[in-house]
Amino acid sequence: MENLTQAELDERVAILKRFRSLLEQQRNKFREYLKVLEMQESKISEEDADSIIAHTELEEQIVRNIGSLQKVIEPMQAMYTSSNAATYNPQDAIPISSIQNELARLQTQVLAQNEKNRSLLKAHIVNLKTQMAMIKNPYRNIKSIYAENTAQGNMVQIEA
Repeated sequence: MENLTQAELDERVAILKRFRSLLEQQRNKFREYLKVLEMQESKISEEDADSIIAHTELEEQIVRNIGSLQKVIEPMQAMYTSSNAATYNPQDAIPISSIQNELARLQTQVLAQNEKNRSLLKAHIVNLKTQMAMIKNPYRNIKSIYAENTAQGNMVQIEA
């Protein structure tokens, strides 16, 4: 191992800690996202429209948070690799690679759950369209009394 000054070592430790905390935050957001998607699946099956809308809004908020974290993580990852901070790993800390592996696994699960929810929603929409097509309008082909052209007065006589 090369001889490092205390300042260089402190910088590497700071980068490592910050990068690890960002990855853990992102991992927690993906866990939260997966839970929301799983709850959304049950609400789709129950056909609870209000809950589906609420879950969709929560989902959008989580996705924005994940995007914001990703914007911070990318430059931090570049600093992590360029500073050789990977060579420093405290004994009690979870290795960065295991956090990244778990994060990749969670991303795969989120994508699979999201696709499952989309297909459920598509099936639900098709079912709703079929139901709507089957609804018979009892007033169809009946002339409305409001659509009739009745004779109306054209002149008004005013007397004083």
